[in-house]
Amino acid sequence: MTFIHDDFMLQNDIAKHLYHDYAKDLPIFDYHCHLDPKQIAEDHSFENITELWLAGDHYKWRAMRANGVSEHKITGHASPEEKFEAWANTAHAAVGNPLFHWTQLELKKYFDIDDLLSGKNWKDVYDKANETLRRENLSARKLVEQSNVAFIGTTDNPTDSLKYHEQIMKDESFKVKVAPSFRPDESFAIGEETFTLFLEKLKEVTGQTADSYSKLVELLEERVEYFDQHGTLASDHGLSELMYAEAVDAEVERIYQKALNQDDLTKDDKAKYVTRLLTDLSGMYHKRGWIMQIHFGAIRNNNEQAFNAIGPDAGFDSIRDQTDVAYALNNLLNAMHQNGTLPKTIVYNLNPQYNHIVASTVANFQSNEEGIKGKVQFGAGWWFNDTEQGMLRQMETLADHGMLMHFVGMLTDSRSFISYPRHDYFRRILCHFVGEQVASGKFPDDESLLKELIENVSYKNAIRYFKK
Repeated sequence: MTFIHDDFMLQNDIAKHLYHDYAKDLPIFDYHCHLDPKQIAEDHSFENITELWLAGDHYKWRAMRANGVSEHKITGHASPEEKFEAWANTAHAAVGNPLFHWTQLELKKYFDIDDLLSGKNWKDVYDKANETLRRENLSARKLVEQSNVAFIGTTDNPTDSLKYHEQIMKDESFKVKVAPSFRPDESFAIGEETFTLFLEKLKEVTGQTADSYSKLVELLEERVEYFDQHGTLASDHGLSELMYAEAVDAEVERIYQKALNQDDLTKDDKAKYVTRLLTDLSGMYHKRGWIMQIHFGAIRNNNEQAFNAIGPDAGFDSIRDQTDVAYALNNLLNAMHQNGTLPKTIVYNLNPQYNHIVASTVANFQSNEEGIKGKVQFGAGWWFNDTEQGMLRQMETLADHGMLMHFVGMLTDSRSFISYPRHDYFRRILCHFVGEQVASGKFPDDESLLKELIENVSYKNAIRYFKK
């Protein structure tokens, strides 16, 4: 039997039944990813498997460094063959890491390759994959369609023109809906060069200067409206840490002017600014029926030498710890709820230490008059947690504190067009988890209930949740 077989990761007959009959063939609602809309709009054709598989994938880069691979063969100017060989040697050594599973799932799905990738067979795999790429014309759109994707939510800067999204929307030949997601991280980086550069870009696209905090909010709302007209369903916020500090209008303006003057800001200044901006943005999202996503807990670009040589998003990030997570998250959500501006919200924590804090906190803010089930969500295992154990921990904790039945399920969170087997991986883990609960007598062996649970979490909840 090959390593990736029909019942991969399904450990009992109940799990196999749930996966094959209810989960396997459902479409994918990819509500958060980092695919390049330009490549979708232009239906980019990949020169080789190395470009498709390794370019921009910091998960693989990180593993290759751990395997002693020279940076020349990771992000440098080595040939595609050299880079692929280096990855093949790494993939072989990655047993125990989810990359081992993902590698084999992707080879199986897109290239019908069952062999375990290694330094011994890398050339055969490389040649066969490249031949399949050419023969099947596995372009960006073809890969998306082959993956049974119904929706893609990209991640976009507020200053983006969205011209490629416009191009995709006008092309009736491509049936997959692609929508931009509003990611205003740079507007939160007050006191940093990134913030100054963002204000300059904002001026370029609006023709106006954000010379006050109230003007900044006005211009951001202008961009929110622009995104809304282009089909946006969600925003996203990558916060290194959660902050909460109350401030009156005059204090926020004083802090903003300090930033414009490039004066030093205290941590309390930043907390007051971040709190106010996030709550002000939440009102814009709520008014338009958007989902607000909050990803928190990454400490980024920790290797200064590598950052200077390669740049950001290159695989030098870690899980962050902080104090007062419960205080900050509860108060942020409460402030929005008190204002009547709490949108549907998904909270993802990178540090699994905070699973129970996040799950118990979101349960405090589910009340609504619209009949929304699971209005505030404890998001799926993210980044360092999209492993088997990370996904299981998240599902178990969610079930402890809330309703697994209303969970919106998996997100791809990837720059790769062949990362969609991560959804299959998630569904197999979900079915295994539920199958074990049934076998142990903890869940009832009720066909109707189990069918509803698996279909909801795999696909249907996301469809309902992201509907305006």
